[in-house]
Amino acid sequence: MKRRVLIEEKTLQNRVKELAKQISEDYKDKNPLLVGVLKGAFVFMADIIREITIPHTLDFMAVSSYGASTTTSGVVRILKDLDAPLFNRHVLIVEDIVDSGLTLRYIMRLLAARSPASLKVCALLDKTEAHQSMDLVDYRGFEIPNQFVIGYGLDYDQYYRNLPYIAVFEEKVP
Repeated sequence: MKRRVLIEEKTLQNRVKELAKQISEDYKDKNPLLVGVLKGAFVFMADIIREITIPHTLDFMAVSSYGASTTTSGVVRILKDLDAPLFNRHVLIVEDIVDSGLTLRYIMRLLAARSPASLKVCALLDKTEAHQSMDLVDYRGFEIPNQFVIGYGLDYDQYYRNLPYIAVFEEKVP
């Protein structure tokens, strides 16, 4: 596979620390529930929780809208729902990437219906030109161009999640 590195490992780690510091300040005394969206966000989630300095809890949900494609199918399926109740909790959704915004909007509507005290989003990567809505993401790691990317938890057909950097996907051979 040819790789064009978009975001280097060290740059990722520095930005994760900055985001964690801001989240720690904003959620001081709120005991937030961080909701990781599987599978892509697991690497980002693991790194950011180690940097957050306040008490917090975790839960995960798994959704699918891509399958083995580089474009969204337009259909969001919940593969695993949350275990924790959200009523009156401060909830922070932790996403790997916001692409079309379809999946994130669906998740936000679903979780908002459970009456959390607050509901915000932390996304490592944001393709704002793809969804034309800056209001979806409260904590943004990087704004990136509308290209398919892999690495640091992001995949193509379940491959390349192990790359320690973000790269533009240029070849469909595992």
